[in-house]
Amino acid sequence: MITSVTTKRYDDLRAIEAEVGTLIRRVKRVMGERAREVHPDLHPMTYFILAHLAQHGPLRAADLSDAFGMDKGGVSRQVQSLVDLGLVERQPAAEDRRAILLDASDEGRRRLATMTRSRSDRFDQRLADWSDDDLAGFSAQLAAYNRALSDD
Repeated sequence: MITSVTTKRYDDLRAIEAEVGTLIRRVKRVMGERAREVHPDLHPMTYFILAHLAQHGPLRAADLSDAFGMDKGGVSRQVQSLVDLGLVERQPAAEDRRAILLDASDEGRRRLATMTRSRSDRFDQRLADWSDDDLAGFSAQLAAYNRALSDD
């Protein structure tokens, strides 16, 4: 026999799954919007590579392959697209001139910064009614959720 507590927990877990599904769909849409704000021809996956390089670069292509779980050929195609758009530059590694490092170009960094400011302003406006405690509580709960599901 299922108790009302078990049923409520089951219902709550299904509601969380549904809300996370909505969040995933929204994130996919927003990533596409962010990519297009940086450059109209930028693919969302390529946007992630650009953002990663801007934050962690310069990096070797193998580092990007590891970071994104992509094969080197896939990374190479994404990086070439970024180079063609003027958003990423290749440079020889100082310790081994045969090795090539990838990094966001000044233009790539400028475009990312412009988009980030714009998106951040909109995000702040949409959550303007949330108290500081609401924001901190949601952030903590979301972090706990992600830690709990980190093996998925």
